[in-house]
Amino acid sequence: MRSFSVARRKPIQALGAALVGVLALSACGSGSGANDTAGSGGTPRSGGTLTFAVSSDAGCIDPQQVASNDTIYTTRQLVDSLTDQVPSTGKIVPWLASSWQISHDARTFTFHLRKGATFSDGTPVNAGAVKANFDAISTLGANATLATGYLTGYAGTTVINDLTAQVKFNQPNAQFLQATSTFSLGLVSVATTKKPAAARCKSVVGSGPFVLDSYVTNQSITLSKRKGYNWGSSLWKHKGAAYLDKVIYKIVPESGVRTGSLQSGQVDAIGSIGPQDESALKSSGAQLQARSNPGVVFALGANVSRPIVKDPVVRKAISEAINRPQIVSTTFTSQTKPATSILAATTPDYENLSSGLAYQQQNAKTLLDGDGWKVGPDGIRQKNGQSLALTVIWGNNAATNQPTLELIQQELKAVGVKLTLRELSLGESAKVRESGDFDFSWGNTTRADPDIL
Repeated sequence: MRSFSVARRKPIQALGAALVGVLALSACGSGSGANDTAGSGGTPRSGGTLTFAVSSDAGCIDPQQVASNDTIYTTRQLVDSLTDQVPSTGKIVPWLASSWQISHDARTFTFHLRKGATFSDGTPVNAGAVKANFDAISTLGANATLATGYLTGYAGTTVINDLTAQVKFNQPNAQFLQATSTFSLGLVSVATTKKPAAARCKSVVGSGPFVLDSYVTNQSITLSKRKGYNWGSSLWKHKGAAYLDKVIYKIVPESGVRTGSLQSGQVDAIGSIGPQDESALKSSGAQLQARSNPGVVFALGANVSRPIVKDPVVRKAISEAINRPQIVSTTFTSQTKPATSILAATTPDYENLSSGLAYQQQNAKTLLDGDGWKVGPDGIRQKNGQSLALTVIWGNNAATNQPTLELIQQELKAVGVKLTLRELSLGESAKVRESGDFDFSWGNTTRADPDIL
């Protein structure tokens, strides 16, 4: 669940298509000129600046290399995608591609591009650009985990003509069409694809409704409206350039500071709300918006290559030792619900598996006893001279992460499992995941397709 709040003063309906699906802001601005974008009746008009405070910075502005929600807010504005997806049905619809064909074996995808779209450096969005993007993704390394995963088995792209690109895979890739609607496969300019990965993290050129003005690591990201933009998704009600002149994303790690900034009018919206701030925000007239992201819910991802974690009895005991309703009511905002599956309920083909996620502390102890893990003098279980001690890696990109993991740590200790919390920066996280030097990883992954598993 991702939550954010917007100040509830003069309404604005002027965010337009450029921010739809990313912020889902439904009205309300206070400072920074956001209320200049609409009259008192809420009629959209051009102009104004929206200032949005987020909790973290991934250290990269390239949409093909990032996965943090806080950074996606920004990068989604810079790039267009070949397709878009209807949130309510999962249907794939045109964006930069006006139509496409898929071979019967799901190995060949042929995209027919719309005319007239350009990158902000003036170069055309054509079949050559599609090829350059997909060919270059494999060179981006561990930071492009999502994008490279979506291109699993990629065999290459053929330029049929200027506006027709044919993408081929070595084996069936049924998830690829939906992947073309994601920010991870959003198109950047050919010049950007030729840059080293580190250089792309500092400056990227896309064809989206906003362009990058400045990026100051761990401080702010400033975007300005792309003049002449007129090739938005077929889902967007507003056609043409964005209403807003600028969007400023401020990186404010402390939840309380973000809340205070909103209440004082220094910013117009904030993300990653802590439960301790919810009542204060409501009482001050702020409007809270929340929707469960489709994809993998916040969870402990098990590294089953590790000796202890690969034991299914240990994993089952850990799952039964976690009291999900208690965690949600203690560390999350009131809109949050306990997980009922590894996939969120908003994911296509979701199935309710809550019957297998019940809190059963005593049964967890019994499972570990039967598996040979005996409680030691310090309360931590041991087996064959080895302690049942595990490490979870996590990033401080959501206000709820640390308190949630600290509560899980307490719950696991109650059944004899020692869980050490290892905080990583977003930049470090990808490298550690790639190395496999962890037992569990904490986090979620957003995607409106069950293939994210």
